[in-house]
Amino acid sequence: MTNKALSIFNQLRPLSVGFDDVFNHFESMFDSDFRLPTVNYPPYNIVRTGTNKYDIEVALAGFNKKDIDVSVENGVLTIESKTSDKDETKDEDGNVIHKGISKRYFKRSFTIADDVEVNGAELKDGLLKVSMEKIVPESKKLKTIQIK
Repeated sequence: MTNKALSIFNQLRPLSVGFDDVFNHFESMFDSDFRLPTVNYPPYNIVRTGTNKYDIEVALAGFNKKDIDVSVENGVLTIESKTSDKDETKDEDGNVIHKGISKRYFKRSFTIADDVEVNGAELKDGLLKVSMEKIVPESKKLKTIQIK
């Protein structure tokens, strides 16, 4: 399937202008024996909230704002838990009988387009919501041309 996917990219190159970075990114993914990650923690949703607006919702029960870092660098949005030095098997009183809510370390990354801007993040009721917006420049918006 890898050769077929590369063949499709090579067929699309002559039909597009300015997408070399996109094609190179996909080719490098296939060259490095790209496989989808099998780790599914923490679970997340990607939701379209408007024409050019998106939210990434990450389920983080038991975490608070101080436990999480959200960063963007070179088109990659990263959500990562901070490591904790305290003993995870005990609460403040040392009376934990069963620990079913995990606060383990995680790092989840999302590739975002160059024209997508991260507007902010909010943690509420165990759900981290990262809001993003695709910025469409005036030159790419619909423009009606008057015929003379």
